Amino acid sequence: MGGMFEMLKNAWRIPDMRKKILITICLLLVYRMGSFIPVPGLDPAEFEALVETGGSLFGFIDIITGGAFKLATIFAMSITPYINASIIMQLLTVAIPKLEQLVKEGEEGRKIIAQLTRYGTVILGFLQAVGLYFGLGSSIVGGRSILSFVTITLSFTAGTAFLMWLGEQITEYGIGNGISLIIFAGIVSRGPSGALALYENYRLGNLGEGIIGIIAIILILVLFVAIIAAVVWVQQAERRIPVQYAKRVVGRKMYGGQSTHIPIKVNLAGVMPIIFAMSIMMFPSTIIGFFGANSENKIVKFFINWPQKLSFAIVAALLVIFFTFFYTMIQFNPIEIANNLKKNGGFIPGIRPGKPTSDYITKVLNRVTWFGAIFLAMIQVLPSFLGYFTKIQGVWFAGSSVLILVNVALETIKEMESQMIMRHYKGFLE
Repeated sequence: MGGMFEMLKNAWRIPDMRKKILITICLLLVYRMGSFIPVPGLDPAEFEALVETGGSLFGFIDIITGGAFKLATIFAMSITPYINASIIMQLLTVAIPKLEQLVKEGEEGRKIIAQLTRYGTVILGFLQAVGLYFGLGSSIVGGRSILSFVTITLSFTAGTAFLMWLGEQITEYGIGNGISLIIFAGIVSRGPSGALALYENYRLGNLGEGIIGIIAIILILVLFVAIIAAVVWVQQAERRIPVQYAKRVVGRKMYGGQSTHIPIKVNLAGVMPIIFAMSIMMFPSTIIGFFGANSENKIVKFFINWPQKLSFAIVAALLVIFFTFFYTMIQFNPIEIANNLKKNGGFIPGIRPGKPTSDYITKVLNRVTWFGAIFLAMIQVLPSFLGYFTKIQGVWFAGSSVLILVNVALETIKEMESQMIMRHYKGFLE
């Protein structure tokens, strides 16, 4: 912890880094201010009452949006349409050869993919906004009309589009991944409300009476710290595959012969599987929840109450496992690594170059990824089990929220460290 603060202090002393940090803080403040700008034509009190009918699902959405959802503001849909559009584009790049070719073309190809993702975000955002509009009911001031439809749907869509742009500006001119930091800021902003909810649970006797309630709070705080420690440990853990380079003589000089390793992180996918899984789970359930807020239909009532059931947590955990493998396979290509090793005269001791090497790396990668995927899934379902077997109602201290906070913080700190190292090298060369 002391090393982290020392690194932040050193980064602040560098003018360029200080500028990036200030830009990041200012843009996140813009996001937080926008989270209090109401959508024209909506009654915030009626909307909040409607949100209350959505149970824990809408509660989780409200945490991700930093309270913007319940307040019926322009950022009520948050950045989830962008995340969903990114998921669709990544799936399409695997399925469509033309898009796969664009990814391999380098910077120009990635720019085209990014542009298509932006278009997809606006389309998905508008569709979600239309769904919200038809589910708003009495929240619309003066009832439904063409003017209210245009005003409300475009306000929601514009809010999401602005957040997408804001995230890209943070990524380009600030520190860290802008989209992740926006979600991070939203969750952090709900910290005081989460602490208040925990106190309310204690006051209402949901945690037990007297000393038992105090012990329960202490155990919850210990669990909170344990989750943080476990996430940090898994995030830093890696499996190292030893690599040996053959000696070769070129002229009078000898090259190679050194030993190194291929590092494979246990949680290579980071926080993305959790964000992807919850975005997919929230999108249809949100629309169904709004349409069926007062419905007696059994199917609709099931979906409204589904987030409070263990089956919801199990499906979310399975999605987390799937996206962990999916995101890992996109980032880490064993065949490409094996070919690069062969070209440079490298080999894994005891493994023949070529296909045997790629098969061995794939085998190790799958084992490591299974551990990371199951860990992420356990973190995801932990709060649901906690709520199922106790009377605790409150999700801020949920494992998924902690996972997002810790991972985004670690990734941002690492990026700051890498940028500082690059500047030291540049100064040395100059």
